[in-house]
Amino acid sequence: MSNPSPAGATGPAKIRLRHLQQAADEGRPFTMLTAYDQFAAQAFEAAGIEVLLVGDSVGTTVLGHTTTTATTHQDMLTFTGAVARSVHRPLVVADLAFGTYEAGPADALRHGVELVRAGAEAVKLEGGAEIAPQVRALVDAGIPVFGHLGFTPQSVNSLSGHRVQGRDEVGAEKLLADALALQRAGASALVLELVPAALAGRVTEAVDVPTIGIGAGPACDGQVLVWQDMAGLSGFRGTFVKVFADLRGELERAAQQYRTEVSERSYPGPEHSFE
Repeated sequence: MSNPSPAGATGPAKIRLRHLQQAADEGRPFTMLTAYDQFAAQAFEAAGIEVLLVGDSVGTTVLGHTTTTATTHQDMLTFTGAVARSVHRPLVVADLAFGTYEAGPADALRHGVELVRAGAEAVKLEGGAEIAPQVRALVDAGIPVFGHLGFTPQSVNSLSGHRVQGRDEVGAEKLLADALALQRAGASALVLELVPAALAGRVTEAVDVPTIGIGAGPACDGQVLVWQDMAGLSGFRGTFVKVFADLRGELERAAQQYRTEVSERSYPGPEHSFE
């Protein structure tokens, strides 16, 4: 994405929701990556990534859980704050954790406010028309919302695992109806996960807000990946993931070299020691 406005003395302009909408309207794809800590967030900012998602995937990528449903609201507050304090240009979006919005609009609003106080500039929650009241309550309170349709990880048990959604006509029509319902409720963008490429294209054409794909083909206005998958740290090799680096291999190589040099007493050497 080109700079939405002229760069100031301190660097490129801050990314806002209007810039994502402008990019979508002009057919310029934008990028989103997950981020959970200072150093990754700063590296992605330097690379020009427009949106950083503090995902509830932190539970499975950092905290060692087997499912995102184990991620707590306190986890989200902690990692959202870490990312938000570390960057200036990217738009910071944070997930509402499982159990923080299902009970209704009041619950969603309370937890959404706390995420904003931690540094989030928008919140993301999973579900379709059934959560439209929650989306409306957040938007009415001035909190931008990203919707999340298709495979929704917090519903992994009811969806019988990690499965592509919307492959049959009934499922496709429901997903399209849900997208329109979220837009009417005020959502600023929609994440489409594990959705057939043609259906993602239909949704993108049908809605006025930007769509962001993950396993949803190239027609979406933006793309998102979990950064540890993208950079080869997690070892996950899903069909929709392209691995752009081998960080796991590099870390193993560095750790092996460190162990070897310590065992050989070649590290620390004189240059690493004090008189």
